[in-house]
Amino acid sequence: MTGAVPTDIRIPPVLLPADGRFGSGPSKVRPDAVAVLASLGTTLLGTSHRQAPVRALVRRLRDGLSELFALPDGYQVVLGNGGSTLFWDVATFGLIERRSQHVSFGEFSSKFAAAASAAPHLERPDVIEVPAGTAGAPRAEAGVDLYALTHNETSTGVVTDLRRPEGADDGALVAVDATSAAGGVRFDPEQVDVYYFAPQKGFASDGGLWVAALSPAALERVARIAASGRWVPASLDLSIAVAQSALDQTYNTPALATLVLMVDQLEWMLAGGGLEWSAGRCDRSAEILYRWAESSAYAAPFVAKPDERSPVVGTIDLEGVDALTVSAVLRANGVVDTESYRKLGRNQVRVGMFPAVDPSDVEALTACIDHVVTALS
Repeated sequence: MTGAVPTDIRIPPVLLPADGRFGSGPSKVRPDAVAVLASLGTTLLGTSHRQAPVRALVRRLRDGLSELFALPDGYQVVLGNGGSTLFWDVATFGLIERRSQHVSFGEFSSKFAAAASAAPHLERPDVIEVPAGTAGAPRAEAGVDLYALTHNETSTGVVTDLRRPEGADDGALVAVDATSAAGGVRFDPEQVDVYYFAPQKGFASDGGLWVAALSPAALERVARIAASGRWVPASLDLSIAVAQSALDQTYNTPALATLVLMVDQLEWMLAGGGLEWSAGRCDRSAEILYRWAESSAYAAPFVAKPDERSPVVGTIDLEGVDALTVSAVLRANGVVDTESYRKLGRNQVRVGMFPAVDPSDVEALTACIDHVVTALS
């Protein structure tokens, strides 16, 4: 260390990214989307969510996601209040009949498993645990009626390839937590029955909403559980959410600003070229970040296998320099939210590379980190 106060280190303006937001959720919101939100401040905001203007907005969201994900016939986009954390409870009540299997390889993939384990009306789930920084895969097991997967583990920066487990019981569902993957990672919708997420990452919006694409098999499961007499709180009742979504509304009042921002981001993606285009932006950002880390004398990708490295959340271990200090200096210079996931406990930076983030800004970030490390050495 040079003895310089870290926050006194100034990064030359020429090195700084045009936009210094690299959070892994909430993530960067495009300024154009904020302008759209402001333009609706005296018309849409503060109006009834059950009237035509807001219901038309929800219809744009549902139709746009069906197009973005190329959903097969019969799939339905359903939404409700609460975010992905609440959807784990929704699924515990309304999607698992008796027993689930969970692939746990980080903080968030473990939480759905914990929710299912605590549910008194379900059998104890099968939990496949793999070390943080690696990806796991489901395995067919008799009696499992729902396989719970995670498309992208936000805490560790691991992405997985979604595949139905061969040999699974007939009628078994595949439910995928796609909160940090949706909109930025390609997938085959035929391989999943429930693809659920919240909008504060790839869809550059605020939180407080869950969205799920449900297959015909999942919709049938929801209806069967609802008819079975199982008690479910109304706010967690997936059958109610399905019925309300078909009317282009939510069961209870949503945050209209969240809907506006998400729809603007979604339509920006579609105008750019759809999922292939938005995932391509993330791919370019990830290539820049990982190439820099692999060539660095002090940095290295945390995820060892290249095909398991996330294109939307990059985790980079640092050696010989304190990562929290680096992030503090970056923050003092307007480059924010590069801190590692708090419970992972590694000396690393974590970089959100969602579609709204320009790849050129990721390249600028790497130059800023080099500058800071040099100044601290």
